[in-house]
Amino acid sequence: MPFEPINPPQFPTPIAPYSAGAKAGNTVYVSGVLALGEGGTVLHVGDAAAQTRHVLEVIKTTLEAAGASLEDVAMNHIFLKDLTDYAAFNAVYADYFPGAKPARYCIRADLVKPDCLVEIASVAHI
Repeated sequence: MPFEPINPPQFPTPIAPYSAGAKAGNTVYVSGVLALGEGGTVLHVGDAAAQTRHVLEVIKTTLEAAGASLEDVAMNHIFLKDLTDYAAFNAVYADYFPGAKPARYCIRADLVKPDCLVEIASVAHI
């Protein structure tokens, strides 16, 4: 099945060869999102809550460009640089998923840029 790349025009140029998302049938895959600005500049350095908010806003925009919403998310893949940020991450995450909670996993991992604290990839079903 062919897929449709999803690249909202307001996003900065990706730092690698990928699309922000891909829509295949009624499924939307959102690439791993970091708190990055133009040129790969890390935003909100040292603030896991602000990075989480930025990441979830990018995911929301990507989903909307594909005709989906955060309410359609069935799975989140979460990577934290430091698990001491888990509580701050969850406080913001809960605001974005107030109803039915998607499945997820959360692991500690080194991220592509040292100042990045949070990365999330999502799968939604429309």
